[in-house]
Parts: sequence; structure tokens; C-alpha cells
Amino acid sequence: MFRAVRPVVMLLVVAIPAVALRLTGTHPSALPSIFIFGLAVVAASFVLAWAAEAAEVDISGGLAIALLAVIAVLPEYAVDLYFAHTAGSNPDYVQFAAANMTGSNRLLLGLGWSSVVLLSLYVASRRSGQSIKALVLESGYRRELGFLAIAGVVAFVIPVTGEIHLVLGILLLAFFAYYLYRAATSEHDDDPDLIGPAATIGGLPTVQRRIAVIGMFLVSAGVILASAEPFADSLVEGGHALGIDQFLLVQWLAPLASEAPEFIVALLFAWRGKGAAALGLLISAKVNQWTLLIGSLPIAYGIGGGPVALHLDGRQIEEFLLTATQTLLGIAVLLSLRFPRWAAWTLLGLFAIQFAVPGQTGRYVISGIYLALAIVAAARNRRYLMATLTSPFRKTDKPVDAERADELVQV
Repeated sequence: MFRAVRPVVMLLVVAIPAVALRLTGTHPSALPSIFIFGLAVVAASFVLAWAAEAAEVDISGGLAIALLAVIAVLPEYAVDLYFAHTAGSNPDYVQFAAANMTGSNRLLLGLGWSSVVLLSLYVASRRSGQSIKALVLESGYRRELGFLAIAGVVAFVIPVTGEIHLVLGILLLAFFAYYLYRAATSEHDDDPDLIGPAATIGGLPTVQRRIAVIGMFLVSAGVILASAEPFADSLVEGGHALGIDQFLLVQWLAPLASEAPEFIVALLFAWRGKGAAALGLLISAKVNQWTLLIGSLPIAYGIGGGPVALHLDGRQIEEFLLTATQTLLGIAVLLSLRFPRWAAWTLLGLFAIQFAVPGQTGRYVISGIYLALAIVAAARNRRYLMATLTSPFRKTDKPVDAERADELVQV
């Protein structure tokens, strides 16, 4: 058993300095804190992801996929909910809650979705010796996309009203609960496809496997909870010390640390020719962000002493609008359950361009481009629109056509 969990132990050793600093109440300066606590979050995130994957052996398929996506982004939630809770008593932190959420959301789609699709197409083209132009998902993924479509459209309430109201939060959490219910009751006959340390742990005898998985969950969660607050605070202080916009530092550095394991797992799946499974994992994570994460923010804000609505300033509204329109484009492209190469390059390109054209005008221009492309893509895929929006509420999905049974489409 020790050989199976050796990588886990090695990663947890990396987190020891952060835990020691937390237990002793020691507060290093901002830059060392970013490194020490950020490294602990990354290490614990990997352990958490491996535990979630290995747990698929003991959990039914549909629910396992949904829970894996939830658990994989828990480190991000810990940081963001800390910002929201602190904002209840310190209004300056409202911007950081919005920054972390919008950054992680755009990173997941703009970099995550597009990278997985492009890598999947490259691997498939190399293996087949032919040019592959699109990644195709099975019909069962339409329900995931339907949940994301509804949550993504509802998300426009936030930039329109300029706030995340407690009522909206409760509705989003209820919708997430329904999402988990549908995942748990869906039919999923495939055996879990584990890789790396998760596969080794998943292959242990039942009792040893469950002990290892539970232990990994508890220890990694403890490290993340211990590191989230000092890591978040050090990002804010570090931005001031380095003369970097604190909003941007929180928006991009924190999500990179917390979502690294999720990206790596998805890319490994894509490299092994499991592009549909990799993209499905990231779609589930996106559903979690637009329901569980956003729904939890006003609750954490209220517990921290804030009013019933988390009010946003002009910049935060622009960031939410940009994030919502990007999501809309991703949904519109996938309505046919086909993700073409051009769409992956477009999402990746627009994600990169936002760093070259910062400022209010740049955010509105890119939002307009996202929205225009989304309208065009939705018009082309309009025959799939109603089927997608109603899929979360249907008991069964229509069987995939024979011509769509293949995972990839050739030129």
C-alpha cells in the first residue's frame, strides 16, 4: 500500500512548511507566503484530484463524474469563498471575490476547453494519419451542456443587476442539487478510466483503497483549508509590494494554482485519446462554477456580515459580462455536440487577446465579439437548441446516430 501512495506522501511533504507556518501563527512577508502557501495548495489539489478519481471505483459513474468535477475545483472554492466571507466585513475584498471567480471561469473555458480539443485532434490525426477537424461528444453529454446553458443564461442577471443577490444564490444552489440528482440517477455503464497514481490507488484491495482515499481526502482538504486564507491574503499584499494590479494577480495566479491538477488530468486524458471524457470533465467543472460557486458567494458574504446582495462595481460588472459572453460562445459552439478546430483556436485566441487590450473598452469590445460569434454559432446550430435546453428535465436522451458514434470527425 505504501508504494501506491508514495507520490501522495511526496506531495504532502511539500505542504509541510505551509502547515507549520499556519500552526505556529508565523506570517512571512508577502512574496514568500505566495510561494509557500501557493505550493501547498497545488500539492494538496493534486492529492485531492487523485482521491476523487480513485473514488470512482466505489461510486456510480454519473455521480462520480459530477463529484470529481466538484472536488477538483474545491481549492478554488476555498480561496474564493474566503474572499467573499471577508468582503462581508471589509468591502475592499468584494473585488477579489469577483476577480477569482471570473478568472478561473475564463481560464477553464478559454485555455482548458480549447487546449483539450486541440490536443485531442492532434493525437487523433497522428494516430489515424488523416486530418481531424472536430471532436464529437456522445449524446449523453447533452444533459451536461443543457445544465450549463441554463446556468450560463441566468448568469447574465449578474451584470444586468450589478449584484449577486442571496435569492439568486439559493436558486443556483438548488439547481446544482438537481444537477447532482440527475447525475446520480443517470445510467453510466463505463468502468472508470484511471491514470497515474489514481490508477495505482484504485487498484488496491477494497479496504486499503477506501482507507487511502478517505485519508487523502481528509489530509488534502485540511491543507487547503489551512492554506487558503494566508495564500489569498498574500496575493493581495504581494500585488501591492510588486506594484502589480491586485485584481489581476488574484484573478489569474490563484486559479492557476488551484486548477492546475484539473487541467493536467484533462490533458492526460486527451493525450491518451480520451478527448470526449476530458472535455466532459471540464464541462462539468464549468457547470459547478456557474451554480455551486456563484451560488455560494452571497451566502459566504452574508455570513461574513454583508447584506443580502453582493454588490459589484463597474469593473466587476464588466468582468462578469466578459465571462458570461465567453461561456455563451462555448455553449453555442457545442450545441451540435461537435467542437471544431476553428472554435478551439478562436476561444484560445480571444482568451489571449484580452491581456493585450486591457481596460474597459477592451473588455466591452471582446464581450461584443464573443456575443456576435455566439449568435452566429447558435443560429447555425439552432435545431439543437431546444433539445439542449430541455435535456436536464428529460428522463432519457435520444440515442446517438450511427454517423455520430465516432468520437472524431475527419476532413
